[in-house]
Amino acid sequence: MTEARIGHTATLLLDGRVLVVGGENPTGGVASAELYDPGSGSWTVTERTDLSRAGHTATLLSDGTVLVAGGYSSGSTSVASAELYDPGTGSWTTAGPMVATRGVHTATRLQDGTVLVVGGRRSSVGSLSSAELYDPGTGSWRTTGSMAEARWEHTATLLLDGTVLVLGGLNRSDGLASPELYDPIKGTWTAAARMIEARIGHTATLLLDGRVLVVGGVTAPGSDSPSETSSGELYDPSTRAWSRTGSMEIGRSGHTATLLSDGKVLVVGGGTLASAELYDPRSGLWTATATMSEVYYGHTATLLLDGTV
Repeated sequence: MTEARIGHTATLLLDGRVLVVGGENPTGGVASAELYDPGSGSWTVTERTDLSRAGHTATLLSDGTVLVAGGYSSGSTSVASAELYDPGTGSWTTAGPMVATRGVHTATRLQDGTVLVVGGRRSSVGSLSSAELYDPGTGSWRTTGSMAEARWEHTATLLLDGTVLVLGGLNRSDGLASPELYDPIKGTWTAAARMIEARIGHTATLLLDGRVLVVGGVTAPGSDSPSETSSGELYDPSTRAWSRTGSMEIGRSGHTATLLSDGKVLVVGGGTLASAELYDPRSGLWTATATMSEVYYGHTATLLLDGTV
């Protein structure tokens, strides 16, 4: 890439290119954006965002534009601003601001095309339980039901029935094992069955059969003995229950997990690791795959249209 970055986003566009936005590097926040072209294997710079931001979200909308929202613009100052990227023109336009300033939140495109933004932090202290919806038709935000627990650095997974499973993360300094389900029809949250372990820095991946694979992260975050875990667990929406599954060969957090076209899950990096592993949902087991040439932590991983990552 043209710039080193962490806390950035990577979004697969409809034409197969990947848009990388923002983040930070040792010199500070990054406002630049760049495009990866799988056909040529090269990067090109595109128009910069109005603000440097890290810990933001980037969501591909139904019309092919990308909604970038929130994040930290300078140090620990979160913002409510949002911008829209048009891949056709390579330019940004201002979108309506969110109701609340927030960073390290999640953003999920729902089945009706609206975007659900959940949780996060306003500043270096204080997590949020609030949620809001972006309507691409009107370009405006509105509040929706709030979660029972405030959380940040959680995950949000769109289930096959259109509900959203939010799990893990931190509430102040306490790790959470209490997931919640958002119903987009009612605009309300309900408690889901408790996870086997509280986690932060984990991943949650929707499998082809509708179950959710949660793996790795730091367990017992906020306690006197936090540790990176290799364990995995599965959420089954049909039974609304959790079950243990195979553990990775090594504990990791800050990794990525990518659902491959064959239904397996590729887990990459995290911590000080360059290793990668593959999860087979049929057997519930992990196998080591090729090791990367560099260590990656807080990176992104994007499944391209040809099946490579």
